[in-house]
Amino acid sequence: EEGREFIDAAREVTQDTPIVLVKSGRTDAGAQAASSHTGTIAGSDEAYETGLEQAGVIRAESVQELFDSAQMLGSQPLPEQDDVAIITNAGGPGVMATDAVGDSGLSMASFSDETLDTFSENLPAEGNIYNPVDVVGDAGNDRFRNALEIALDDENVGCAVVLSAPTAVLDYAQLARDTVELSEEFDKPVAACFMGGQRVEPAAEVLKDAGIPNYFDPARAVDSLDALSEYADISAREYDEPTEFDVDREAAHEILSAVKGRGDNRLGVEAMDLLDAYGIPTPHGEIVDSATDAEAIAADIEGDVVMKIVSPDILHKSDIGGVKVGVSDDDVYDAYEDLITRARNYQPDAEIIGVQVQEMVDLDSGVETIVGMNRDPQFGPLLLFGLGGIFVEILEDTTFRVAPVAESEAKEMTEEIDSAPLLRGARGRDPADVPAVVETIQRLSQLVTDFPAILELDINPLVATPDGVQAVDVRLTVDPDQL
Repeated sequence: EEGREFIDAAREVTQDTPIVLVKSGRTDAGAQAASSHTGTIAGSDEAYETGLEQAGVIRAESVQELFDSAQMLGSQPLPEQDDVAIITNAGGPGVMATDAVGDSGLSMASFSDETLDTFSENLPAEGNIYNPVDVVGDAGNDRFRNALEIALDDENVGCAVVLSAPTAVLDYAQLARDTVELSEEFDKPVAACFMGGQRVEPAAEVLKDAGIPNYFDPARAVDSLDALSEYADISAREYDEPTEFDVDREAAHEILSAVKGRGDNRLGVEAMDLLDAYGIPTPHGEIVDSATDAEAIAADIEGDVVMKIVSPDILHKSDIGGVKVGVSDDDVYDAYEDLITRARNYQPDAEIIGVQVQEMVDLDSGVETIVGMNRDPQFGPLLLFGLGGIFVEILEDTTFRVAPVAESEAKEMTEEIDSAPLLRGARGRDPADVPAVVETIQRLSQLVTDFPAILELDINPLVATPDGVQAVDVRLTVDPDQL
């Protein structure tokens, strides 16, 4: 688990020096099966993707991409924005380059009205003044140079691709000299894509001497500019330190120690006090082992209650009717007996701890989310946040970070999921208390960092309402040897 040390070391280096890394094993064929939702969703590549992103490392998909990125990063100025202009004398390759921009983190630059007017005056009627700019196949060196200059002079343009097919009227060596000169004049990165075999070689030498890579494939030119833009963002990052919350570590240690000497190292709702010890809000409730105790607890709770069977051997409680929602005080006794009977019939050898009696949480006024952790062999505790309840494995609308996370990272997690608008009050709903969700992610981050014995943990659902959050259910796996 030296992944965290790698993240911290890389963050320091990447303030001044880019790191590009090619990592094999993208698919999840190598990911281990796990019993938690988080573990099921978090393949090992997810941890690498997340960890490298947090470290500020640029990940290349292939050795070729590694060298392409390195060439560009080693020699070109950083762009001030990620808007790219494409200047070409061939329509087809221009469209290929535009497609590549769509697949990258860059965007196609929108030219100012002034730039469009200047292009209109300088290009033939059959040309295209919009991006990608088509100077047309009969363009000589002057028209090509002029178009590149007009584009680089536009403040909406951060970088450019010069894309040319060989023609009888074009001197490639001159086009190379012009490209070098204009890139230096405007201090904006330029990638070249001069097509055409041996004819290109003298021009490619001129470009190379000035630190401008020439690529045969337009997509490679765009990808290398993308790496440059990515590094511009990375070098400007500021990292904040994780918050240290005041927690009860001793109480947490005691609860986790319940697995010692047991045949099973999983804990369920009997470990709800673990969340309390770390300041994560839970509904009022208790676990009882008699029907009369159940009645006493229910009497203390305002309104109807939820009752759940508590057994480390029965993970999917709802599948066996092991959960009863909206139980009135009068029905608590019978509900207790029924839950115990169902559990015994379903799994006669199951260890039954008792029944949890818990206050009802208004699911209609809130959003069901999941906060979880799975311990990755390389990076250690991998935190998950996403849409929870029954949607976890159906939609897999989730995002990850390697713990410990700072407040800014926890906040980003709540913004990255596709269903983020639900939290912020879509369609006239009251917005959920997002800061309470952000704090819960951070508190869970501290818990799993403090206790390497926690191998995986799910809070599902964590119900986010306008008035705060409630952790309704929890399950975790503990390694007793690490306690």
